[in-house]
Amino acid sequence: MDEKRFVYADNAATTRVDPRVLDKMLPYFETGYGNASQLYKLGRDAAMALEEARKNVAAVIGAQPKEIYFTSGGTESDNFTLRGMAHSKQARGRRHIITTTIEHPAILRTCEALEKEGFSVTYLNVDNYGMVHVDELEKAITPDTFLVSVMAANNEVGTINPLKEIGALCREKGVYFHTDAVQAFGTVDIDVNEMNIDLLSLSGHKINGPKGVGAIYIRAGVLPETQITGGGQEKKRRSGTENIPGIVGLGEAARLKLLEHDEEVARLRHLSRKLIDGVLQIPATRLTGHPTQRLPGTCSFTIDALEGESLVLLLDNYGICGSTGSACSTGSLEPSHVLTGIGLPAEVAHGSLRLSLGRFNDEADVDYILACLPKVVDRLRSMSPVWKG
Repeated sequence: MDEKRFVYADNAATTRVDPRVLDKMLPYFETGYGNASQLYKLGRDAAMALEEARKNVAAVIGAQPKEIYFTSGGTESDNFTLRGMAHSKQARGRRHIITTTIEHPAILRTCEALEKEGFSVTYLNVDNYGMVHVDELEKAITPDTFLVSVMAANNEVGTINPLKEIGALCREKGVYFHTDAVQAFGTVDIDVNEMNIDLLSLSGHKINGPKGVGAIYIRAGVLPETQITGGGQEKKRRSGTENIPGIVGLGEAARLKLLEHDEEVARLRHLSRKLIDGVLQIPATRLTGHPTQRLPGTCSFTIDALEGESLVLLLDNYGICGSTGSACSTGSLEPSHVLTGIGLPAEVAHGSLRLSLGRFNDEADVDYILACLPKVVDRLRSMSPVWKG
């Protein structure tokens, strides 16, 4: 085994900014700092950079550039969708939303807030892989349903949902379809027209772009109510002076994702297969999520008789960054709602470990994890009162 090294294996939480993305952003901090709403050249240059980024983001999902609106990230995009569609004239008085029990908190908490306003929400259960069944969704749609929101891929277990089938059903039933594609954007093949997706959320920091910037795709003719009013930027959909460096970074990250997609997905699948096979050699471990319909870099496990927090802390001593449960809900002692949502008992869910690989991981990183993780597990189990191995 190599000497202690640093291995970042939490790319599902956030990613390192690609140096090529940073290089693209830097001029817009230093010399191209104009306000895109201004008429002079500095402002026009900023506006041109904004539109180039819009084209790059649209190209990844088969959208028109005019259907892309920039936000501060996935959470804002999710909020915009749910609140905007709930309060839009296009809801036509309907007050029923369908989502799933394992969505990101940006969806679940917003649905809870809308319930307090008098909207009704159906939270669909998923199977033990974390996948939505389209027949169950069909049963849940009523004449009062105006929106279905189902994530493209789960942030904890990596399962990819059947977007094309869900979109076809929603189109048939006259219901708008939103997908939170924050984990899937640029990695899973998504065509918003082929899949009948009406609204889609994405975020820059999951694709080796900067934090604090994201976007929402809104199909032409879909009219969610504006949530942030002011100067009328983003075609009056989302006011506020545009974050040009961040948007440029998101656009470049999207361009690189599309350019390198096939090679990168194949590489990550290979690394993940090696990692999964190695981890499952440890006694009483299980892979969570779908065995094949999953994000290429996300590997999620449960390890019996251990606490996930202890695993993460001891791996950190070896220089390995992983996570337990969802990074967006750290500080909670409750088991992951995703893992309990796929049917795992709380005591098993507490022993979860997610290792998510990305652009800057290589085979040596996987070898190092597989050399260190069994030592960490053995040490923790030697102190565990419930381990009988």
